[in-house]
Amino acid sequence: RPLAYMSKKLTKTQTNWSTIEQECYAIVQAIDKWDKYLRGHEFILGTDHEPLVNLPNKEQLNKRCNRWRLKLAEYRFKVKHIQGNKNNMADYLSRSPVEAAEEDIDEIIQYESKFTQTDLPLSSLNKLIPLKITTTITRAQAKLQQHATATPSNTTIDGKINELIPQRKAAIDKESMSDPLDENPNKIIPFDMNDLRQWQEKDEIVQDIKKNIRSKKNYFIENGILFRKQQLPLSSVPFVPAGRIRADILKIYHDTPGNGAHFGRDKTTRKIQERYYWPTMMTDIRNHLNSCLPCAQNNHRRQKLPGALKPIKPPEGIWKLLSMDFYGPIAPTSKQGNRYIISLTDILSKFVVAKAVRDCSATTAVKFLINDVILKYGTPTCILTDNGTHFTAQIMNNLFQHLDVTHLYSTVYHPQTNGQIERFNATMDGKIAALCNERRTNWDEVLQYVTFNYNTSIHATTKQTPFKMMHGRQATLPFDQQKEIISLTQDPE
Repeated sequence: RPLAYMSKKLTKTQTNWSTIEQECYAIVQAIDKWDKYLRGHEFILGTDHEPLVNLPNKEQLNKRCNRWRLKLAEYRFKVKHIQGNKNNMADYLSRSPVEAAEEDIDEIIQYESKFTQTDLPLSSLNKLIPLKITTTITRAQAKLQQHATATPSNTTIDGKINELIPQRKAAIDKESMSDPLDENPNKIIPFDMNDLRQWQEKDEIVQDIKKNIRSKKNYFIENGILFRKQQLPLSSVPFVPAGRIRADILKIYHDTPGNGAHFGRDKTTRKIQERYYWPTMMTDIRNHLNSCLPCAQNNHRRQKLPGALKPIKPPEGIWKLLSMDFYGPIAPTSKQGNRYIISLTDILSKFVVAKAVRDCSATTAVKFLINDVILKYGTPTCILTDNGTHFTAQIMNNLFQHLDVTHLYSTVYHPQTNGQIERFNATMDGKIAALCNERRTNWDEVLQYVTFNYNTSIHATTKQTPFKMMHGRQATLPFDQQKEIISLTQDPE
């Protein structure tokens, strides 16, 4: 039986829309109204407008409907066609008189663009910035704001910490941690191993496994926590009971800048597999990524072209052959005045070093090599670049001759020669866009998050993380639970 009804009168502007736009708008309004019931669950949406049956799966020719399609990409639903003569209740609500409609603020500030965000590179995103309504301030208020900005505070530092690790438990109401119907389903609630132990104690499946632990060869108990054994190279990981904790893990290792940075299915799956286990993990990860709005808006769809490739022969060791390139100019210019990204990758390990810079001069490239590459990771044997003047300048040649580094050049007008660094730039482009603020002015701040997650995620070619191949160990991510406690004791004299 029906649980709730809704009806809304169209504004004067909306009455001029086409039929498909009005029908699609009704779908958007209904899903938005009952978001707390629909988010995270599969549901069926019925409509008597047959052209919208493929709304979730097919790009719409109508620009307004296609924009709404991207907005609904974070939900898992199927559209079912209902014949008009059988859609009596909804038809009645659409004709029943209601009070005058108010203008939607989304429609007032919404912009129209020839392309969607997925069609444009990061350098063109400034064309898609919507207008904002701002309030007027007096000179006295402006002086107070300037004084507050100039006063040192911990706000900026706290913000950086929260980007690495979600809000600490001390600032969260204890009741919200156990309430599955928390009023904000998008908030990530951090947890530790003690919380996991308590949630396991309340889960019937976990308790059943513990009671029959002797017959469960793939499970064991350690410190009261149920662990699952996995095939090598994966180690044993704790069993995650059903509930909100699973959704939080998905958000932590996919959505947060410090732990996931909106990377794809394989990288996200491997990160979670190395840390946790639950039976429906693969399905839950796939559904979470399919419903991720920033990924749907910014990820570029790529398809490998047919034909034989002629890849560069792998070098004999780490840091033997590096690939370097500039990316930009990027618009808008960042708050720090940066317009370019200079990046470098090791051909064998796939390890990447990237930095936001103000220009693409040879001097900038030399400073990057000395301060961010050589003095941190050592001197490479060979470096491959394109034929840009910033790489062919005399100051660059002098550096290579002084350090006895072989400088290789890619084929003119053939960037595929330096394809590995070009491929990273394409990946970086979409991930930065997914993490940026609305005006895209902090792209240089999120660059290091993207680079870190790229280096700490498994690579499809090597089947290892670039970080491990470079340093000989796996990186500990900001949210990872520490199992071992190391104490420093003074030796007895």
